[in-house]
Amino acid sequence: MWYSIIAEDKPDSLSSRLKARPDHLARLQQLQQQGRLLVAGPQPAIDCEDPGEAGFSGSLIIAEFASLDDARQWADADPYIAAGVYRQVSVKPFKKVLP
Repeated sequence: MWYSIIAEDKPDSLSSRLKARPDHLARLQQLQQQGRLLVAGPQPAIDCEDPGEAGFSGSLIIAEFASLDDARQWADADPYIAAGVYRQVSVKPFKKVLP
């Protein structure tokens, strides 16, 4: 089943985010190679594709896991959590309807 992982960044976490980004992306690329990644990306803190120093307010990942528990365990192991980027992470089942 698909699960949405919605994370909220802590204030002033851009430098921590940038340092942990290669490890974070490697995990996402692994899901993609397994055909289990629907979409993933950061949420700019301002209405701009490249927010520069404004940074990001969070992230969205929609990926396939065997269970909600598996999705939560995967999300809990995110390098952004270890780096102190995320303030809060929510994992919920997601039903893809369109496209």
